[in-house]
Amino acid sequence: MAKFNLIMPKMGESIMEATILKWVKKVGDSIEIDDTILEIATDKVDSEIPSPVSGVLSEILFQENDVVEIGKIIAVISTEVEEESAGIHPERPAPAQNLTANGNGHAPGSDQNEDPVPQKTMSSQVALAVDPSQTNQRFYSPLVKNIAKKENISLAELDRVPGTGKGGRLTKKDLFNYLRTRPTSATKTTHDEITVDVGHRQTVTPPKRELQPTSMPTVPTNGGEEIIEMDRMRRLIADHMVMSKHTSPHVTSFIEVDVTDIVNWRNRIKESFLKTHGEKFTFTPIFIQAVTKALQDFPMVNISLDGNKIIKKKNINIGMATALPSGNLIVPVIKNADQLNLLGLAKTVNDLALRARKNKLQPTEIQDGTFTVTNVGTFGNVMGTPIINQPQVAILAVGAIRKKPAVVETQYGDLIAIRHMMFLSLSYDHRIVDGFLGGSFLRKIGDYLEQFDDSITI
Repeated sequence: MAKFNLIMPKMGESIMEATILKWVKKVGDSIEIDDTILEIATDKVDSEIPSPVSGVLSEILFQENDVVEIGKIIAVISTEVEEESAGIHPERPAPAQNLTANGNGHAPGSDQNEDPVPQKTMSSQVALAVDPSQTNQRFYSPLVKNIAKKENISLAELDRVPGTGKGGRLTKKDLFNYLRTRPTSATKTTHDEITVDVGHRQTVTPPKRELQPTSMPTVPTNGGEEIIEMDRMRRLIADHMVMSKHTSPHVTSFIEVDVTDIVNWRNRIKESFLKTHGEKFTFTPIFIQAVTKALQDFPMVNISLDGNKIIKKKNINIGMATALPSGNLIVPVIKNADQLNLLGLAKTVNDLALRARKNKLQPTEIQDGTFTVTNVGTFGNVMGTPIINQPQVAILAVGAIRKKPAVVETQYGDLIAIRHMMFLSLSYDHRIVDGFLGGSFLRKIGDYLEQFDDSITI
């Protein structure tokens, strides 16, 4: 009887660790191929890990809620396979499914093509490679390193920040808490001398200011109040939102759009579309089509910012914020949305939204978004100021469509008529998208909606 080492699978290029949520199988349980052994969670996705072999679970090396580095052996399965054929490539784990969190994870093993790692003994145990950059050093995830870089935190200072993760690991929550109370000596703001020309040269040196440390206020409670612990997904969303506001200076622009032609067209075709395709036609694919056209006109909105480097995206991948039955949020991504016609967008939108609510999305379907659309009108809101989905630089909020009196220009003069009106709001990263670009891009989306061709058939 051979022993097979089950390792923590790789869930994406930027994922360096995962949390064990639940062991579905216990020591001594029989396992068939593709049986779910455990459930894990990363900063981006939750996944079920199936067994690549049949056998008996003989050993569990980590417990529930433990944080484990990618590539570590987490369990041992006794198999009936001969020892010389029992080894499995640790870089090629079985695919995971059943995602329940918001993020950009990769399917396990999607980027692994390495040859098998040679065995050191006749047993099936696999020698794991050690990253030389982490040897004899405290481990930091890429996210923590990125935050530290943006906050000008040196490695020496980072080493002094206490961590609450496994084995003293520093989490992004630990780092954010540290930044709130960071010593003033580390957060002094200096100003360069400014030369002002007012008929003669005059040098003005503004006074130096120090940023005062802040701390989270204590919330008083009494016996009549209920205390509810946030679930893991809500904590991830909260951390992501705080990180986004901490990273990007948000600016929001608004326009009002006349979508009467779109509403009338949809009312004409929705019954026939349902009979022909067996699904409903919503406004969302029309909004996404207008966004993709505007992104083609303004490619400098379809970007990401890495320090002082602008990464211009070649693909237009639209994320659509989708509310889950739990009240949480997930953002499935429509890849190459500019290459789909209205019918293709409608079917893709319906498919992703349905599987998102059933927790059936694959890791690749919630990653690589370049722009996000959120429909606050679904909840009856007329407008919103959405938070940017990092590392993107802009997000569009679509408000509720309302009947309103509006001025209509005709060949006989201006008239007051009842029109279907809607607010669009664009939040953008003012580090790289200024008011002219952001406002022009938003106006272009509105123009495409108001110029919608209501003679098309699908």
